[in-house]
Amino acid sequence: MTNSTVHLDERLRRPSGIRSVRLGDTKVSFVPDGAVQGRPLAWLPDTTDEVWAAHPEYLDASGHLVASIGGLLVENGDRALLIDAGFGPQSVPAAPGQPNGAIHGGALLDGLAELGRGPEEIEAVAFTHLHADHLGWAWHPAPGGDRPAFAHAGYLVSEPEWAQRHLPEAQGMTKEIAALAPRVRAVADGQEIFPGVRVRIAAGHTPGHAEYVITSGGQRLIAFGDALHSPIQVDHPEWSCVYDHDPVQAADHRRRLVAELEEPGTIGFGGHFADVVFGRVRRDGDGPAWRPLDA
Repeated sequence: MTNSTVHLDERLRRPSGIRSVRLGDTKVSFVPDGAVQGRPLAWLPDTTDEVWAAHPEYLDASGHLVASIGGLLVENGDRALLIDAGFGPQSVPAAPGQPNGAIHGGALLDGLAELGRGPEEIEAVAFTHLHADHLGWAWHPAPGGDRPAFAHAGYLVSEPEWAQRHLPEAQGMTKEIAALAPRVRAVADGQEIFPGVRVRIAAGHTPGHAEYVITSGGQRLIAFGDALHSPIQVDHPEWSCVYDHDPVQAADHRRRLVAELEEPGTIGFGGHFADVVFGRVRRDGDGPAWRPLDA
């Protein structure tokens, strides 16, 4: 086993730090907020003990998948957009019998500051979908105050996702949805929401799950949200996550997405992809298909 392989294995089982990529005039940066542990057989129910015995590199010392949580900062000149808003300043311990282990957030504002941005500079927060680990700082009061960190920004949600907001409300997210509602602007498939950034409806994980396609400098980055939860799914797009609203639709979309990520000039961004959030897909028989940009 080479040193580079050992280094990659370590990155597959730890949360990401700040990572940045330039696309022409646009800079995109992962801003970490925290992490969640996933019980592998529960998160990906079509896997087996044999799968994970063969791929221990994906599991931390406690046997969990490690998923980063955070947001994607998109900067173009003086303008700044944030895609997803982390879990917020809160923690939830592991609960027996649940798919998740421990989950925590709280670091996103510090990461923005390190990147030279204050929350007041974010003109809009665009959400991939209405799950708690993507909404945190948009509804939870920021430390030391009674308003969310991005209370001055517009909140962008895909039209079909917002139209079916009763689904997350039925799962106990009434206060979160109510806090978002006054600032939400529903956006349509194909709509440009920021220079070079377009919405793409990619239902399956949720009924109106959105991806964001960022194009600049002859390159394309697909921020695919929760269409994929772990790099191992790039090799097995048929494996749906327990949290997918429609597992069959989600798997169908993943197959198309993985093929698209193989195309020249295309970069993927997976916000839950441990410490390998930016990558390309290369199915050449030489190791995993997901290749981190900076491996």
